[in-house]
Amino acid sequence: MIRTLVESAFQTGYLSVESEGLLHQVLATKCYQSEDLEDLETLYDAVRTGEIKREASSQLPMAFLTQYKSC
Repeated sequence: MIRTLVESAFQTGYLSVESEGLLHQVLATKCYQSEDLEDLETLYDAVRTGEIKREASSQLPMAFLTQYKSC
């Protein structure tokens, strides 16, 4: 599911509020594979650099991704 959400964000150039919520739910329930974390890191970096725009106005919800981002 994470890969599908990430691919959608790259296709549209936007991370929707709904997709962001689904990402949060999947991560909270720990229903993901290790390769999903790589996709998530790619998404995080793309949002951080402006390659993908967030539909949500607040930057706070995106903070949940940092706990899964590798150092």
